Amino acid sequence: MASEAVKKILDAESESERKNALARKRRDEIISEAEGKASQLIQKRLGEAAAESRKIKAEYDKKLVAYREKAGADCDSELADIREKAEKNMQKAVDAVINEYF
Repeated sequence: MASEAVKKILDAESESERKNALARKRRDEIISEAEGKASQLIQKRLGEAAAESRKIKAEYDKKLVAYREKAGADCDSELADIREKAEKNMQKAVDAVINEYF
């Protein structure tokens, strides 16, 4: 009878070890699967972020081109005004010098 009890205990321990091994294996599979999914999700998010970044950069590049064009047009306009004033002042200066000496 004692040998039967020992056998049952040994069988129970063996079954416990088998179940523990299966549980560890399943745990490792779940962790590995989760890591794989997390890695894929991270790669997907990085791709989405890169695409969004390119989109934003393209929008700012367009705005920069428009800003440069406007700034260039504004500068050209101011230069034209300055040239016109300078020509008028030059003509006045020439007339004043001529009138004073002649």
